[in-house]
Order: sequence, then C-alpha cells, then structure tokens
Amino acid sequence: MNRHVLDPAPRSYVSNIYLLDRSNRGPSCAPARQSLKDLHDWLLHDATQIDNVMLMFEEFMWRCKAADLGIDRCTLHVGTLHPRVIGFSWVWNSQDQLCDEIAADANALTQSSFTLSPLYRVMKEGETIKNDLESEEGRNSAPLMGELAEQGYTAYVAMPLSASGEMHNAMTFATKTPGGWPSVDKDQIRSLIDLLALHVERHIVQRIARNVADTYLGPIAGQRVLDGEIRRGDGEAIKAVVLMSDMRGFTQLADRLSGPEVTAILNAYFDRVSAAVLAHGGDILKFMGDGILAVFDQQVLGENAAANAAVKASRTALAAIEELNEAPIEGLPDPAFWQPLKIGIGLHRGEVFFGNVGGEERLDFTVIGRAVNETSRVESLCKPLGRELLLTEPVREALSGDLQTELNAMGEHALRGVGKPVAIFSA
Repeated sequence: MNRHVLDPAPRSYVSNIYLLDRSNRGPSCAPARQSLKDLHDWLLHDATQIDNVMLMFEEFMWRCKAADLGIDRCTLHVGTLHPRVIGFSWVWNSQDQLCDEIAADANALTQSSFTLSPLYRVMKEGETIKNDLESEEGRNSAPLMGELAEQGYTAYVAMPLSASGEMHNAMTFATKTPGGWPSVDKDQIRSLIDLLALHVERHIVQRIARNVADTYLGPIAGQRVLDGEIRRGDGEAIKAVVLMSDMRGFTQLADRLSGPEVTAILNAYFDRVSAAVLAHGGDILKFMGDGILAVFDQQVLGENAAANAAVKASRTALAAIEELNEAPIEGLPDPAFWQPLKIGIGLHRGEVFFGNVGGEERLDFTVIGRAVNETSRVESLCKPLGRELLLTEPVREALSGDLQTELNAMGEHALRGVGKPVAIFSA
C-alpha cells in the first residue's frame, strides 16, 4: 500500500479505509453513446490494454452510463495478499464524477460500517442482495441504505464476483432512476459483469505478484525481477550509498528473552529503520539476523541527493529508536529486559553489483562488492568509537551544505581487508 495516502475531500471514508488514488476524467473518457454490444466488444479488446484497474473501472462505468443502464453509483471490492492491506476497492459516482481507489486494513472488517452493510453478506456468504430504496423496508434494512435513500438513490444491488480466499469479490450498483432500475436485458448485463470480473482477476494476480515482490525484495529490486531479471548474473553495476544497521547487544537479548519476545523487539527496530529508509528514497534489500542492508541509488536519486537522503534517513531512524525507548509500544516485553535499545549505522559510497546471485534454483536479488564489505566494517566501528552513525570520506564529499559541515571527524581507521586507513566521520 502506498504510504502516502491522500485527502479524500470532497468525499469521506470511515476509519481503516485509505484513499490511494483518484481519477476525475468524467464522461470524456468514454464515448457519448454506447450499445451493450459496444461495451462487450470494448471489454474483449481495448480494455485488455489498460493496465490500471481504477482507469479501466472508471471507463467501464462511464460507458455503462453512455449505454443508458441507469447506474449512478458503483463500487468494486477485491481481496488481496499484502502484509498491511486486506483488500482494495474502487468507488465511482456519476454525480461528483470521481473514481477513487481505496485500501482497507484488517481492522476494517470489524467496523460496523462493514458488518451492518449488505456488502458484508455478499462478501462473506456470496449472497446477491437487492433493495428497493423507495420503500420503508429497503431504506431501513441497513444504515448505508438509509444514507443512499437520503441522497436520492431509488434502488441498490450488491452481487458477488469470484471468491478470493475466504471472501468473495463483489460489486454494488445504485440508481437514482424513479421507480428503480430501467428495463434492460439482465442476462446481457450479467455477461458484461462476468467479463469485467475476468479483467479484475487478471489485475488481482498482477497486484499480488507486485505486493509479494515489494514485500520480500523491495520496490526497486521487486520491479526489476517482475520485469524479467530472474537469471543468475542478471543485474548491473551501480554507484550507491550503502547503509548497514546493527542492533547492539542482540546476543544477550536473545539469551534473556523468548523467541516471540525477541521477534517483537526486532520487528519494532526493523519497522523504524526501514520506514526511515523508504521515506527518503532508499531500498531495503535484506534483513540479516539483527542487521539491515539498504542502498540509496545515485542513478535514481542523484549523487548529492543519495548521500543527503542516506544521512537524513539514518538520523530519522535513530530518532525513532530513541522515541521507542522513551515510549515503548504495546506488545513489547518488559522494558527492564531490553531498554535502552541501541543501534549502530554505517554509511559508505561506492560501486556495487545490484542483481541476482545464488544457486541455479535459488537466487537472491541483492548488492555485493567491495563497498558493501567496507560498509559493514564501518558499522562495526560504531561500538568502539561510541557513536550511533558513522560515514566515510566518499559519503562526506557528496553531502551538501550543513549536512557536511555538521560532521565530526573521527580520524583515520584501519578497516579489515582494506589496504589503507579510511577517514571516518560521525553525523
């Protein structure tokens, strides 16, 4: 899920629902007039070339409007496989002419706005629900039905699509046509929805693949793998700032606490460092025991920007760890057993190979090279030098403005495997 959620105004969404993207192309994205055959042909041909669910769904709905199907509001709901998101939805309305893509976290499933909605029975039980919103019974059947009736809607239909895990995918339709839905060929409409559902299934598979790749490889490496870089040796030499982070006293911590307790602390640490890296344009490549390997690609960010981002991300991560020490989050063991949590971060800049390494049947998309090894050596100096963040002269040279002048020189130090001493700075 995109971490940078959007302001939903002029619409509003309940808690645990987040606006990710919005389109407002309006009727201009579809022909002014359509027949059901035109819609059918579009789904079979042109729609296959659209790689964005929101844009495809939006155009489909405006084409339905052009075909006089009487649909004034429509929503599409699908489940997904994602560490933080339970599903995605798309919400189209002909009145405000907006089409939104929204995400729901797991807590959304327990909210009354969902459990009291007809959508709950559709997605959980696979029912098809029809409500006459001009009748008192229909208006009072659920809070959402009353809201839609007040907005002028006269009829509502919610139907299941294919099942996705334990939940069905679903679509809902509402009309403002007096007396309810206009007279149309329901079999043809169902055929169109079934075709749309096939497109949706295709996009779900693609999105899950992207989610898994992003989760386990990172967004940059994940995209490269999905783009076809899956052979051993595929990759390229890049210039980057390499970041390595390590937790202090992890061995002793593991001796004092149970496995689940250690895992909870590791996750709290990983979450704060990785969030800082990602927020500043870096890419997390590996969690190694209690260590983190990340890169800031100069080709993507620029030479100065990559160095600046690495230092800023490191400082943000250290501040987040300090905040965790001051105000431990729920779910962590007794602070007496782990506080203060201390980490060390090393930064170095150089050329690395960014690509696939490993066995013929089991590969790892990562960075290797001398710069990676030297970064590890720099990080290992944090403890003896009593500093939380250390960086080398190549990183210092690429920094701009105050970020460079604020550094403290720590002298030259011998790094294991490096021929001559290296100038080290604390930030």
